[in-house]
Amino acid sequence: AFAERAVSEKVADGVWFIGGGSHNSVAIEMADHIILVESPLYDGRANVVLAEVQKLSPKPVRYAINSHHHFDHAGGLRTAAAAGAEIVGSAMAKPYFERIMANANMVAPDALAKSGKRATVSGIDGKREFTDGKRTVVAYAIEGTVHANGFNMVHLPAEKLLIEADAYTPGPPNTPTPARLNDNTVKLVENLDRLKLVVDRILPLHGRVVPVSELYTAVGRK
Repeated sequence: AFAERAVSEKVADGVWFIGGGSHNSVAIEMADHIILVESPLYDGRANVVLAEVQKLSPKPVRYAINSHHHFDHAGGLRTAAAAGAEIVGSAMAKPYFERIMANANMVAPDALAKSGKRATVSGIDGKREFTDGKRTVVAYAIEGTVHANGFNMVHLPAEKLLIEADAYTPGPPNTPTPARLNDNTVKLVENLDRLKLVVDRILPLHGRVVPVSELYTAVGRK
């Protein structure tokens, strides 16, 4: 039988890339809580990810930041809400998420229905900063993309890390620049330029952690 597994990799002090499946998540440790970026798929995946996070740090997950509303990336948000996390999505998707979180879910109750909790949903309108006085985490809207209305990426300025989903999925190592560039990847680079974000490594929500040079190669820039 298929079983979800979560495999964590420390990418910086208090920052873990959680893979082991088709969709990745990132746990970021703050002074007294955890920020989880992406709670994908469904209860089965999200519960395994949340259990892994609790092994990495006993602090509560206070925020679950969502990259975009597509079901595979948002399917575990109700699970995160059951664990007490505030759901942070794009401002555009906030009414949709509020509706999803309020569903009674009585036929086959999921983690949120069983918990009896009410979910809290908040939005990212262009930019939202999270800080505990030491670490800063900034969520930005990716503008001009065709992939999703309300598409977010997360930047850790001190660690020079960028977390994104679907705008860029790394190929195998040493993949050359494709003959036809991916529009979403081009837009991602344009947004990094527009915001003047300094990035060393990409933590993609599909695939492996890569140096930013691989992203630039993918759009024909060295």
